[in-house]
Amino acid sequence: MRLLTSLCLALPLVSAIPTQLSSREDNFFFKGHDLSSLKMLEDGGCIYKDTTRGNETRQAEAILGDGGMNSVRLRIWVNPVGGTYGLQYNLDLAKRFQDEGYKIYLDFHFSDSWADPQKQPPPAAWPTTLGPLASTLRDYVKDTLVSFKQAGITLDLVSLGNEIRHGMLWPLGEANVDVEPWPATVANFSNLATLWKAARAGVDDATSAGVPKQQVLIHIDDGWNLTLQQRWFGAMIENGLPLTAWDVFGFSFYPFYGTSATFDNLRTTLNTLAVEYRKPLQVVETDYPAICDGKYNPIPPSSEPEIPYDVAGQTIWTDDVISVVQQVPYGLGRGVHYWEPAWLNNTSLGSACDDAILFSPDYSNPEQYVGYSRSSVDMFKVRT
Repeated sequence: MRLLTSLCLALPLVSAIPTQLSSREDNFFFKGHDLSSLKMLEDGGCIYKDTTRGNETRQAEAILGDGGMNSVRLRIWVNPVGGTYGLQYNLDLAKRFQDEGYKIYLDFHFSDSWADPQKQPPPAAWPTTLGPLASTLRDYVKDTLVSFKQAGITLDLVSLGNEIRHGMLWPLGEANVDVEPWPATVANFSNLATLWKAARAGVDDATSAGVPKQQVLIHIDDGWNLTLQQRWFGAMIENGLPLTAWDVFGFSFYPFYGTSATFDNLRTTLNTLAVEYRKPLQVVETDYPAICDGKYNPIPPSSEPEIPYDVAGQTIWTDDVISVVQQVPYGLGRGVHYWEPAWLNNTSLGSACDDAILFSPDYSNPEQYVGYSRSSVDMFKVRT
């Protein structure tokens, strides 16, 4: 997600080559929510009310779990100021959610703060030359995964980088698919490939140290843009990234980042990549506005304008995304995750709209924000 607000704070196609999937690969369909900010919110006094139970106070994940959630996505930063989204913060949340029966998806940002297509700042304490940076990255991935195992947490999905369309760990790992001619694109991806392979080696190091294998995911934004995805993965493969290096494609797909972000274009991307690579695919970030009235910003056009900007529209949008993913050939569509549905003091979720979360916020008591569940918390129950 491209966060805009403050914190409660000419390429040949790859042939259709079946690849060896992770030993834990199955037909499980992830219906998840990113709840990275929940502990910070709770520590700041936020509480959640279940409107279907007479406004009973409940944990947000319990309400969302009743709505069909079966997995939780958590972002991890390297050395964040104050510790929020850091290692211990994530260990605490992941243990809690695992104990409640949810699968855990860990999203490495490889940064001390936000990493997305507009910014990928390296951790302040990390080296600034390629070889030492790659070595540090490898050790960090291994050590982090070992820490989760030592805490008794089994990770089901691990994303090595967050929305890395333009690479990661800038400036060394910056990359651009629009460089021409094609050999220049490939050369432009050389450092990124070196760094990503180092991160992947860290996963193997952790496995050798006894960490259970998890599915490794590459996460790119603009899942509707087939040309972007084909050029990105083609450039990485020509830089020596083996087809066995990742298990799952992960994409962001939002309605308000361009009118080309249509279901038809998403379907084309997912179906084409499924045929070309024979790997599972997921939409790992999406959301939809409950309120977009132009009070604070001009109303952005939705890429699917027939879906209203309201609570019912949240469910329609997400259910339609699920439908597209579930119809991917060979049964390779494997999940959808909604981004930060409980973030009471950041309701716009990076959009120009007022509110895209799944709880109606009540700010009448400045010491205790309250979120009342909307009907859209049940969005994952529409389609089995």
